[in-house]
Amino acid sequence: MPLFETTSAGLILWAVIGYGLGAVPFGMVLAKIMGLGNLREIGSGNIGATNVLRTGNKLAAALTLLLDGGKGAVAVLLARVFANEDAVQLAALMAFIGHCYPVWLGFRGGKGVATFLGIMLALAWPVGVACCLTWLVAALISRVSSMGAIMAAALSTGWAVVLGYGEVLILAFVLTLLVFWRHRSNISRIKAGTEPKIGQKG
Repeated sequence: MPLFETTSAGLILWAVIGYGLGAVPFGMVLAKIMGLGNLREIGSGNIGATNVLRTGNKLAAALTLLLDGGKGAVAVLLARVFANEDAVQLAALMAFIGHCYPVWLGFRGGKGVATFLGIMLALAWPVGVACCLTWLVAALISRVSSMGAIMAAALSTGWAVVLGYGEVLILAFVLTLLVFWRHRSNISRIKAGTEPKIGQKG
């Protein structure tokens, strides 16, 4: 856990910046620009890359993944340049919350997987790489994107300890809880065997 060195006003500022970056709904923006329809009426109704892929447009899905991850990374990197580590981690948390609960969409956002991975890559890149590989292996084995997300989040705290990044342990734990909360319906469907496979439409 980082030392608390930033003033209250500074923390509020970076919380707002982090939230603002996270709240940009790139999936919705790209779907509109590329004429893919309303994501709310496609597949799960989610605004993330997995649901964008259900439109059949792989480029749009890849761009959504990169941009959703990028906004989490940018929140961390900006704060790291201009502020202390406590502000960095707060900006990271608020970027994740902004993605999941964007004010522009009535607080109905995505599930935060790409943003979570982008945050971890920028915050402690070895931990981020380990989380990305965990997602990839779990998703390839199960062919279920949400399974990859759940496993990546579940193991993030372990990776932080093993790789020597104890200062991000608490944030990783909080983000893990939020990822699980956002995927609670997916977890129920995984248990029931009804969770859609990667690339499945509708």
